[in-house]
Amino acid sequence: MLFYNTQRHCYVVVEIKTGKFDSSYAGQLGTYVVAVNHQMKTEADNPTLGLLICKDMDKVEAQYALESTSQPLGISSYELSKLIPEEFRGSMPTIEEIEAELNE
Repeated sequence: MLFYNTQRHCYVVVEIKTGKFDSSYAGQLGTYVVAVNHQMKTEADNPTLGLLICKDMDKVEAQYALESTSQPLGISSYELSKLIPEEFRGSMPTIEEIEAELNE
């Protein structure tokens, strides 16, 4: 996904992964950031930022992956159980039910 932050005057590339962090994701996101810098960014814009959101990550591996790039990237994880408000949880299928349905 590509956004533009009007306060920071920069593009923000966001990539969401449904699995555990893999160091190759940082390289892929870095490529997207460079592409936006070359194709869309103007002299009036600040450098493009990259944000990678994964279901799970090893913090040491993520740190090493970020240190190996010169692009401004960030990595975060998410928990699906915290994304769904409590009042909706009973009316929605569980993650396990969705995964079972997809595997059929």
